[in-house]
Amino acid sequence: MKNAEKTTRNSNGETASKTKAAKPGQDQLFKFFEDGLKDIYWAEKALVKAIPKMIKNATASELKDGLTSHLEETKAQITRLEEVFSAADSKPVAKKCEAMAGLIKEAEEIMEACESGVMCDAGIIAAAQKVEHYEIASYGTLSAYAKILGLEKAAILLHETMEEEKAADENLTAITANVVELEMA
Repeated sequence: MKNAEKTTRNSNGETASKTKAAKPGQDQLFKFFEDGLKDIYWAEKALVKAIPKMIKNATASELKDGLTSHLEETKAQITRLEEVFSAADSKPVAKKCEAMAGLIKEAEEIMEACESGVMCDAGIIAAAQKVEHYEIASYGTLSAYAKILGLEKAAILLHETMEEEKAADENLTAITANVVELEMA
């Protein structure tokens, strides 16, 4: 985190700037925060490319609609992340997220291995929910860090995205019951 500048006046009325030192650990926490932002920024951009493949392979219209809706939400989340970078006085830079890369690879393997139909839909839902849980954890942690660092606007924006990810996860659970369970009955 950038050190805060404090402007004071001396006995002659002249202004002088003093740099206020960061609290112990604050610089390291800000680095964790910034690295986490770069990580999830890459992850969201990768999902914008991966979700259309899921939509293409899904067969249930409810699943296709849910994924399509979440794709648009993901694009908005990228813009929101850029606002978070700005609020933290950082440049929006993506750093490869190995965890998300692995989750996307797993989803691709599931789609390649299963036949079209309800079982492929079940695999897509499972892969998508793993992604959502990773995002919920990431956004929750980043929001908490932002709050600790005094980045209130960033904390609010990150919390908003976390809530969207929770809603997406709940929607996928409902789709499982509505599509997979009904097809299996």
